[in-house]
Amino acid sequence: MPYLDHTAFVNSRRDERSLGHHTLRAYAQDLRTFARFSRAHQLTDPLSRDDVLAYHRHLRDELGAKPATIERRLVTLKSYFAWRAERNNALPSPFADVRITVKLPRRLPRPIDRDTLRAVLQAHDCATDPLSTPGTNHTVPDAQNAVTILIIKLLIVTGLRISELTNLKVRDVSPDGGEILVQGKGSKERIVFVPNRELQEELQRFCQIRSKDGSIASPLFLNMAGRRLRAATFRKRLRALSKRLSIEPHLTPHRFRHSAATLLIEEGIDIRMVQALLGHANLKTTEIYVRVSNHALRRALERADILEVLRN
Repeated sequence: MPYLDHTAFVNSRRDERSLGHHTLRAYAQDLRTFARFSRAHQLTDPLSRDDVLAYHRHLRDELGAKPATIERRLVTLKSYFAWRAERNNALPSPFADVRITVKLPRRLPRPIDRDTLRAVLQAHDCATDPLSTPGTNHTVPDAQNAVTILIIKLLIVTGLRISELTNLKVRDVSPDGGEILVQGKGSKERIVFVPNRELQEELQRFCQIRSKDGSIASPLFLNMAGRRLRAATFRKRLRALSKRLSIEPHLTPHRFRHSAATLLIEEGIDIRMVQALLGHANLKTTEIYVRVSNHALRRALERADILEVLRN
């Protein structure tokens, strides 16, 4: 069986590329899957092109893995063997002469429609002041609901990933609440803007109280226990809010990100500006929102029905 140094590879990706925890965990899982296949089929080094093709068939036909999962496992494996070959010339990558195309289904993102967004934003009428000191005995569920709405507003106007938002520190917000320094994928920093004056003032007041409550290096958003708000906790809050407002399918942080991108494009913002806001490395990733926007355009034109207007 080929020796797979999982730990060294994952550590190198972490140290050299500053990849996130979830990505590194996926790498380790992908390599363990191949290790099981290697043991079952008694593979030995040096691995061949046929071994790679057999593994692809195993993922597709025997495990019934989804196309996206197959592609990720193969990409991880290809990266691993390229990394190994750099360190040992006697073990060339078996992917050198392999070209595998995994056809991925084209799935459009599902943004939240405008009426639902309005209903969500109006939900803060039932909540108390979000400026109650978070993480203390004075924190009550209503205040946490208000903080949840504040976070939702930020997701809508900035398009932040939930991990980016929950990792924010008090010091990452500018004194006027108009700019936020974000650490994105691969530890790449970018600045996102809060264009709404009312939201700027709300965020500014929230940060002032948070800085009084603790260090400016402390997390911006806390949970009920006074620790950093975790993405999983916020998702539970969104599920509860969805249930209370009878929203189906339920709200998720990434749907708000989709909504932010779609709304900006529908309002005429240049796609490259949207790319910068979202922190996409590749413009093609952002272009999918143009297709979503075209769906909205079609619905609007159907509602207008110009020929019907001309008949009247």
